[in-house]
Amino acid sequence: MLPLLLALVLVTGVALYAVRKATLPFARFAAAAERLGVDVAAPPMAETGPREVRRAAQAFNVMQSRISRFVQDRTQMLAAISHDLKTPITRLRLRAEFVEDDEQRAKMLADLEEMEAMIASTLAFARDDATSEPRLRLDFAAMVQGMVEDMEDLGADCTYAGPQSLVIEARPAALKRAVANVVDNAVKYGGGARLDLVPSGDEIHLVIDDDGPGIPESAFERVFSPFVRLEASRSRDTGGSGLGLAVARAAIRAHGGDISLANRHEGGLRVTLSLPTG
Repeated sequence: MLPLLLALVLVTGVALYAVRKATLPFARFAAAAERLGVDVAAPPMAETGPREVRRAAQAFNVMQSRISRFVQDRTQMLAAISHDLKTPITRLRLRAEFVEDDEQRAKMLADLEEMEAMIASTLAFARDDATSEPRLRLDFAAMVQGMVEDMEDLGADCTYAGPQSLVIEARPAALKRAVANVVDNAVKYGGGARLDLVPSGDEIHLVIDDDGPGIPESAFERVFSPFVRLEASRSRDTGGSGLGLAVARAAIRAHGGDISLANRHEGGLRVTLSLPTG
């Protein structure tokens, strides 16, 4: 009986080892796919293992390289077009100065100023590759508190609630720009911003509430599109190019997180930034 049990244990152990070894490449592919979903500039897969696994890894790396080149080409093309548009706009501005009708001249110059602002924002958006910035360990709570203090110094109604210190791994400049864009929107269009930082397991949530008119649920996804400004709350008088939330979501998603919107029952908009801690 004892030899039979020993044989059964041995066979079970060998089977488990064989299954683990056979499924290990799948785990590697899953991890590589997750990295690619967050960062197209992620390092390529190691092309090791049996011939079939090596061929699959090579194909995956070729696909990743093509996606990376496609993104870079589109970004460079957008930046080039935006840059080339600046010259004719400058000529139009010079010609507009010679228009004798004061009202028409003012309207033309205002339109040109708006076009210049949109082009400048587009250039910044095209050149701003959040994934190219290295990840560092930083105190996210201290960063948010510093931003709130800066807004208060400018006279804005801005408050913070949450831990005094919360260290995460992130890209500092991209993350700060994303939070600043959302807070700026809350102050500009909602009258103020109340920031609440909430740790939750392996994630953190930065909740930003305002007291503005909110946003129709049907427009929740549309406001993240570049150059979209809702007429009910945003106009030329308030400034902005409509890129703030697009930049913010791109940066947060590059960190493996996301942004969600919700209208508060008591009025105002709630923006939640969710981020992994690692």
